[in-house]
Amino acid sequence: MKKLVLLLVLVSFLSISCGSTGKTKRVNRIDSAEEVDLSGDWNDTDSQLVSKEMINQMIGEPWLAKAKSKKEGKEPTVIVGKVKNKSNEHISTETFVKDLQKALIGSGEVEFVSDKKTRSDLREEVEDQTMNSSDDTMKGPGKEEGADYMLIGQINTISDRSGGTSLKYYQVELELHELGTNKIVWMGQKKIKKVVKQKKRTW
Repeated sequence: MKKLVLLLVLVSFLSISCGSTGKTKRVNRIDSAEEVDLSGDWNDTDSQLVSKEMINQMIGEPWLAKAKSKKEGKEPTVIVGKVKNKSNEHISTETFVKDLQKALIGSGEVEFVSDKKTRSDLREEVEDQTMNSSDDTMKGPGKEEGADYMLIGQINTISDRSGGTSLKYYQVELELHELGTNKIVWMGQKKIKKVVKQKKRTW
């Protein structure tokens, strides 16, 4: 009898162990363009929407016509600098910078040059070409186009909570600086508010 009881306990223990470790995850593939917001934190949708809207603001301001006038109608050359994360959560500013770059290039209103890290890699390639490429295909040094303006910015957050409801407020600020004179020729701001309601657990 004792052996039977011991056997039943062992079987029950193994069943529970297998049940707890044998759980499977269900994964559903969705369109990458679909808006999904699970936690209320800054996500890819916020990054894309904010970058597109702010670049549209920027190219619609008077600085652009003045910049083109200085270059006899030619598009000004822009580079994106640092975007600082001053929020209270982890935000991939590199992804946001890439979204800004994409929106700038897509606007067709400005020329765009590579960032500092990429320029360093490109210069290594140019140096290699001067040693190994034929004269008619070699891209020599000293032909880079300098940027006229640099876009920089920051992301700030304010959080508020009451019970199971929290408010997340994001404020994104961008500034466009004229290189050489250090003049700020444009400033933009975008605000996002999210209300997140946490459902109470029922046991």
